Amino acid sequence: MRIGELAARAGTTTRTLRYYESRGLLPARRGGNGYRTYDEADLKLLRQIRTLQDFGFDLEETRPFVECLRAGHPEGDSCPASIAVYRRKLDELDALIGELRAVRAQIGVRLAAMGEGETPLCELGGQEL
Repeated sequence: MRIGELAARAGTTTRTLRYYESRGLLPARRGGNGYRTYDEADLKLLRQIRTLQDFGFDLEETRPFVECLRAGHPEGDSCPASIAVYRRKLDELDALIGELRAVRAQIGVRLAAMGEGETPLCELGGQEL
């Protein structure tokens, strides 16, 4: 298939595909007419990249998954390098969750300090809200 068809089927743009090609994530094959050519395996690569990006992975973090698929594995997360990326991402998410819990606790303390049932005063004029 040509680049426009692949972009449409993957739900992306031809510009994005060219960018992935320049980053080495998408193969750069050309037909006899000089046009880029793609197949179903390329569509699978793109779907893997998109899924991971939807999960919050940056583009470079998708590389081990793409390489795993290119190596002939049925899934991009069945290789050791992909699993290592998953582990790093989980550690990153756990740290963020910890930070969010701390912020939530601080906000809870602030609310508790205001007292139950009190009517807050407007900061701008001392009027009740």
